[in-house]
Amino acid sequence: MSPLVARRDDLVSLEGYHSPQVPAEVRLNTNESPLPPPAGWAEAFGAEVARIAPNRYPDRGADDLRRALAELHGVSPSEVFCANGSNEVIQCLLLAFGGPDRLVATFEPTYALHSFIARLTATPIASAPRDARFGVDVDAAKALFEERRPAVTFLCSPNNPTANADPPELVERILSMAPGLVVVDEAYGQFAQASAAALLGRAGAEGLVVVRTFSKTWAMAAARLGYLLADREIVEAAQAVALPYHLSAYTQAAGLCALRFRPEMEARVALVAEQRGRLAAALAGLDVEQWPSDANFILFRPRARSAKEVWQGLLERSVLIRDVSGRDELAGCLRVTVGTAAENDRFLAALEACLR
Repeated sequence: MSPLVARRDDLVSLEGYHSPQVPAEVRLNTNESPLPPPAGWAEAFGAEVARIAPNRYPDRGADDLRRALAELHGVSPSEVFCANGSNEVIQCLLLAFGGPDRLVATFEPTYALHSFIARLTATPIASAPRDARFGVDVDAAKALFEERRPAVTFLCSPNNPTANADPPELVERILSMAPGLVVVDEAYGQFAQASAAALLGRAGAEGLVVVRTFSKTWAMAAARLGYLLADREIVEAAQAVALPYHLSAYTQAAGLCALRFRPEMEARVALVAEQRGRLAAALAGLDVEQWPSDANFILFRPRARSAKEVWQGLLERSVLIRDVSGRDELAGCLRVTVGTAAENDRFLAALEACLR
């Protein structure tokens, strides 16, 4: 290839991030909501779409949406930044606060996009291993901070793909030690008992960033809408690096409509949590090891058969889950999204057959 069109040297071996999208009757591999938004949302969204002028650019600042999210979380609109899914939120943070002369810290295993987007923004990565229960090891974190001085530290709570949430006291400890921003990715935060957002505005939490998404608990993965909560200066930095008019009028309308149906959305979260308990109880009776979940998915490891063999056997029964066994820290592990009662029944019956 001509040097004029060669990609960056540090990206030559980079493969795009993706989840396998293969035909299956039961899709439990990407942690989506198993239920669509309520019918009232679809009607409200349709009415809003009819009022959008498609020949005009959207509200660049997403001001109405930011005001609504600020009211939801009890913060100022100036402390909210919205983007195309939480991944663009993370990208904007790393464009603003990362770069070749900065460092990102992660605790592995965790959400792969934190490291992936760091590479896209030419930001070096330093990682520390999690403990045997997949929690953040405070001593390892302290050593990493003192030695490497990261500009951005990522936490993921509940953590993907291990499903455990970080207790508030752990987040506070990390905040007290980290030299730069502490970004708590709460894509699954509404399934957990506590949120780092409760720390916003407190002394010592000036570098805290809480990231949320509408893709999971708001049942709007197709809309691609995420946001962060942080001090005004951090929001302004993220806005400065975002592309002009990056958030479409349709996405903004979808989010605003969703916020009108908070009780119905919360009912969906409760239903998924109930099914999560049922799924965990059923897995306890099978020949697998599983880990406690604070999210809408469960990490488990078949004992007598390989992960790849079980994954393929499930797919042959038209049930698709996520194979995460390729990561050293997750050898032999699979991840299943909590679905509807019927989908979970299909998964459990197929898994039992595969294990036999």
